[in-house]
Amino acid sequence: MVMLQAGLCPGLTAEMIQLLKASGIRTVVDLISSDLEEVAQKCSLSYKALVAVRRVLLAQFSAFPINGVHLYEELKSSMAILSTGNKSLDTLLDSGLYTGEVMELMGAPGSGKTQVCLSIAASVSHSLKQNVLFIDSTGGFTASRLLQLVQSRTEEEEEQVEALQRIQVAHVFDIYKMLAALQELQHCMSQQVVCSVGPVKLLVVDSVSAVVCPLFGGRQSEGLALMMQLARELKTLAREFGLATVPTGIKVELDIGGHGALEERPGASGEEL
Repeated sequence: MVMLQAGLCPGLTAEMIQLLKASGIRTVVDLISSDLEEVAQKCSLSYKALVAVRRVLLAQFSAFPINGVHLYEELKSSMAILSTGNKSLDTLLDSGLYTGEVMELMGAPGSGKTQVCLSIAASVSHSLKQNVLFIDSTGGFTASRLLQLVQSRTEEEEEQVEALQRIQVAHVFDIYKMLAALQELQHCMSQQVVCSVGPVKLLVVDSVSAVVCPLFGGRQSEGLALMMQLARELKTLAREFGLATVPTGIKVELDIGGHGALEERPGASGEEL
């Protein structure tokens, strides 16, 4: 809430502010929503001067309207569908991973979630030439396996090197470090600070369960708060910065109490693979 103060806009003098405050008008919202004719009479101020001040304040502090067509065009220009490199998986996900959305990848321990994540990362990096941030919280990430997946897509060593350079890896082993890594990525994206090869388009988090499960041994309220914060960070990165976000092993934990924090596009969220 913006308080009325001298210098806020031309014509808004200290004397005028004092008279307005004496009548209970202390903020920009108060002035804009008031009947100016009544205010002018009550405060012994010029009606024309008040109208001029309000016009400037509206221009400075009001949001400009935008119609639905423009919003739709903006959405189309910012949305992309990233193929996973697997036709069956793309079919299941309605053509692939959508930027701006969160797709949960679930499965029992040892069911191959990490391998699917590595395969997706290799495909997005090599075939689509997009940059990937892979957050590993289990120690399951192996550079040799990633290299094998890239080599299966191309025999050119230069292409292999370029594909591997597009994949940034962060190792975090508790929820606080994971939150810090996500917030750092959000800061870099908001400040348009990118890695040397370009902006990140795919975020893989393998796995959320590894940092969430230890919370159940402590204070439940604190654990739930941290889980909700983690869910918000993932959704913010997806929606506000146009990332395709793939966390693994997350459904059970974040649905406690019916929160459903990461429910997204029907058909894409909560598929068991």
